[in-house]
Amino acid sequence: MSFAGKVWRLLVGIKDGLSLILLLMFFSALFAILSARPSPGVVREGALYLQLDGSVVEEASALDPLNLLLSQELPAAQYQARDLIAALDAAATDDRIKAVVLDLSAFTGGGHIHMQEVGAAMDRVRKAKKPVLTFALAYTDDSMMLAAHASEVWVDPLGGALIMGPGGQRLYYKGLLDYLKVNARVYRVGTYKSAVEPYMRNDMSPEARENAQALYSSIWEEYKAKIRSARPKAQIDRVTTDPAAWLKENLGDNARAALSAGLVDKVGDWEAFGKHVASIVGEDPFDGSPGAFAKTELQPWLAAIRPASTGGKAIGIVTIAGEISDGEAGPGEAGGARISQILDDALTDNLAALVVRVDSPGGTITGSEAIRRAIMRQKRKGIPIVVSMGNYAASGGYWVSTPADRIFAEPETVTGSIGVYGVVPTFEKALANWGVGTDGVSTTPLSGQPDILAGFTPQIESVLQQTVEHEYGVFLSLVAKSRGMTPQQVDRIGQGRVWDGGSARQLGLVDQFGDLDAAIQWAAQKAGLKQGNWHAKYLGSRPDPYATLIQRMLGSESESARAGSRDLFATVAGREQARIGQAIGDVSRLMGGSGAQAYCLECAALPSGKPANPRPGGLTAQFLRLVR
Repeated sequence: MSFAGKVWRLLVGIKDGLSLILLLMFFSALFAILSARPSPGVVREGALYLQLDGSVVEEASALDPLNLLLSQELPAAQYQARDLIAALDAAATDDRIKAVVLDLSAFTGGGHIHMQEVGAAMDRVRKAKKPVLTFALAYTDDSMMLAAHASEVWVDPLGGALIMGPGGQRLYYKGLLDYLKVNARVYRVGTYKSAVEPYMRNDMSPEARENAQALYSSIWEEYKAKIRSARPKAQIDRVTTDPAAWLKENLGDNARAALSAGLVDKVGDWEAFGKHVASIVGEDPFDGSPGAFAKTELQPWLAAIRPASTGGKAIGIVTIAGEISDGEAGPGEAGGARISQILDDALTDNLAALVVRVDSPGGTITGSEAIRRAIMRQKRKGIPIVVSMGNYAASGGYWVSTPADRIFAEPETVTGSIGVYGVVPTFEKALANWGVGTDGVSTTPLSGQPDILAGFTPQIESVLQQTVEHEYGVFLSLVAKSRGMTPQQVDRIGQGRVWDGGSARQLGLVDQFGDLDAAIQWAAQKAGLKQGNWHAKYLGSRPDPYATLIQRMLGSESESARAGSRDLFATVAGREQARIGQAIGDVSRLMGGSGAQAYCLECAALPSGKPANPRPGGLTAQFLRLVR
């Protein structure tokens, strides 16, 4: 017994010793991480360094600390457009910042409206007589829009530029569903409501093609006009009309071709670029690596710049970004319950006005209606309601916009898509093919319905179609009341058709062009507030105090991100991965059981800075959600 006790005490001692060693290792690593770089808020004289190793979005998705630590892998970085704009505007007036540097080596893109807004902020820095420089291995549509606003554009000798324009192919599943003997039962209203076409056809319908061609052509012409305005010497037509001939003229050297077409100013590697920046802003006294220059990175800069004014009355800003769903999802996804709660919590805040920032292709009818009702509860307080549309405010995104007293959009905003659909898969053909029969008794025409295994009866088919038609009628009535039209007039411009912002303004779906700042200014004026007597308050915006720490622990900054630079082949591969994500999103909409939808399919073919399926966790996690 004495021997057993000694062994037990030895084992306990070993366990305690190991626990102590692990704790010491953890806190040592934590101290090293926190002391490895300047603390947030410490600004060094030199350049403002914006390393966009990810995408620009309206609202960054929330990080799940437990999932991050278990997976030991960070999702693609997301940068909120308003943060970048605030950082650039502060840099324009701060004497500590001598220049702005955008490292786009690992940039994955963003929505067209966000690119224009960030580009305009870059123009304001240049107007303050401060140089703005960009560097990348490969410039594509979105990064080229940013670079067009720079005073100097550098590209790596092994890089180049490739402008592809909006549009492209998407997947259609009718043949596959027939092969698998899955019956995708579709209920819709709207000649142009193409969100269900992938389940009904193996190609695009003439109506959908007509709508998409008009939409993408308008956005493409606006894109080219913006590039020419920001960078007059860029030969955008030469680059996009016959890119193979343009490249052949330069012996296949893409970097040289980009230089010859005026897309870039200098060809050089990161070391040469860094030395050039250092000649402007000074060398980095703490970093002797090639290409180092004195700089302050984004997060310390955001922590250091003066916080927004809190004087006067508050104008609330609520963000509806990503697909609209019914629950608590988000940020980064517009969970109807979450956003409704945010708005209801603000009922006691004595807001002078409410600005609703919408950047959503739509989603569930029930989630959209929950948000609309919450906005209406704010409106019943007698305050002005203003909607500011970002890249998209289509389908459910327009549904939640209907309480607005004024709607602001940009010429390239995608909106409209006033239509409703539902799709439910049934498997009676598959079961019959496998030799499985179904039988039973019923007391009413709806007993046991809807039955996805035995199939639907004509009665339930009629009920579901009538439900969709009724919800479309509700949609028409909401828009008609909001826009001063009759339901018949709305129906003529509805039918699921998608419009660019310019067309939407002519049709009366949008009141005027303007960005978020213009919408906030209008709300203040409508509320009778003079400049200086109000401040903007983002509702429900609570930064995660642990996010930066976790990002540092997993090594997401600077050098590691630069190692992930994207050349043209990596860019093409990234697009194919996005298509896989889009396919998973299509299956999720078919199998997810989310109820009637008001969703814009055309929006998926335009850049947004987010994958087709906005749920975080990677492709594997998305697949597991479908099969579990």
